[in-house]
Amino acid sequence: DAVGNEVFDDGYVPVICGLSRANEKDISRAWEAVKGARLPRIHTFIATSEIHMATKLKMSPDQVVNTAVRAVTYARGLGCADVEFSPEDAGRSDPEFLCRILGEVIKAGATTLNIPDTTGWNMPWEFGELIRYLRENVEGADTVVFSTHCQNDLGLSTANSLAGARNGARQLECTINGIGERAGNASLEEIVMSLALKGNTNFGDWHGNMGTGKLYTSINPVYIMPTSRMVTDYTGMLCQPHKAIVGANAFMHESGIHQDGMIKNKGTYEIMSPESIGLMRGDSQSGAGIVLGKHSGRNAVSTRLKELGYDFDDDRFKQIFSRFKQVAERKKGGVDDEELEAIVSDNAGATRQLCPTATVRLAGPDGVERYVAATGTGPVDATYKAIDRIIGTQVVLEDYSMASVNEGIDALAKTRVTITPVRDGANCLGDPSTISKERKFSGVSADGDIVVASARAYLAAINKLLAWNLRTAAREERVAADPPSEQAGVEVKMKAQ
Repeated sequence: DAVGNEVFDDGYVPVICGLSRANEKDISRAWEAVKGARLPRIHTFIATSEIHMATKLKMSPDQVVNTAVRAVTYARGLGCADVEFSPEDAGRSDPEFLCRILGEVIKAGATTLNIPDTTGWNMPWEFGELIRYLRENVEGADTVVFSTHCQNDLGLSTANSLAGARNGARQLECTINGIGERAGNASLEEIVMSLALKGNTNFGDWHGNMGTGKLYTSINPVYIMPTSRMVTDYTGMLCQPHKAIVGANAFMHESGIHQDGMIKNKGTYEIMSPESIGLMRGDSQSGAGIVLGKHSGRNAVSTRLKELGYDFDDDRFKQIFSRFKQVAERKKGGVDDEELEAIVSDNAGATRQLCPTATVRLAGPDGVERYVAATGTGPVDATYKAIDRIIGTQVVLEDYSMASVNEGIDALAKTRVTITPVRDGANCLGDPSTISKERKFSGVSADGDIVVASARAYLAAINKLLAWNLRTAAREERVAADPPSEQAGVEVKMKAQ
């Protein structure tokens, strides 16, 4: 009863809707869930396409109409004054049959007619024309709100939703980040920003001349990015980097031509600012989402160097830029500020070649602490070599991966490693043939320090290997002390068969 009862400062009250199949049991359960809200709604549906009626429902068109009418009538009878009805798979249904069933549910008390493109089958012009046709031919259409619900199987859910709005739909069902069944639903952020940018000028040329031709929503787009991230956190469904509006790359620019334009005028390659959707870019990446990489040109690199406090003559910059290109060609994910400054220092001869060193202290099962220092190609490699020397393991590092758990300067680094024992190595107990190449051990750890996270993950994997070795040795000792009889062996074989 607490949901849907808050009245916002501007008087807005959310509609709380419960979705149900067109049967009394489901409708009753939906009503019990939403009836405590200030503005409750029941949304009931039944399929209307030929393939659904014949093979899924095994019902005739007349039976489907009667079921839909009974469902809406029952919902109204419970005391629900706001009832939405959907003819499932409307995008593949006979338009004349749609007119018939929609007209009947309006008579029964439906207040919203939702037209779903359930399989993402329609083209935008087809779906827009369907909405126009239904608005013009359904009896009582002027007394209800038309809605859209578009799936993204062909990547057209947003386009179809906007086509529906252009032809008179005034409710567009959508989801944050476009999540949903199969390929997902129409994306809320794409619809909201499309209408924010073009709703005032590009939606006035449809048949029927409905309204002013200017469409808008009451959504404040500055909350789009925080909401997108919240949904990602709760669902575990990550957005693809190139997802429109909220993808990690949506406001990033790596092409040299694009970077040059962004430095001169952000409007050259951005039709909206990241700040408008709640992504505060600030002064990072030259304040223009510039990612320095192999495609970056002289202007982008020079601008970033000046922002970092460097100013070079042409000859010196040519040397630095040449070195930058060599690094960027080999590095994935772009060159960050620290790496750029390292290139500058290296070019200036300001740094000397250093050998990464790590000192590791570990306490063993005997309680004795042991210290070892080692060198390596990097701090993590040096740490792993020190650990190997203390424990006496001989393993192969099969896989090493690291990801940031959160964002910002205090971000946690989550490290995962996979190791395999070296055959006949110091850690290979028992019969060497019992350890195969397929036997792998993994470890995971997170810490604010990358080296610490890497060390703990590596130790976790090694401890799993050592524990497995101990179990193997104990099992072999038991077998040696009490060898199975020949008959027992036969019985085991028979059971295995």
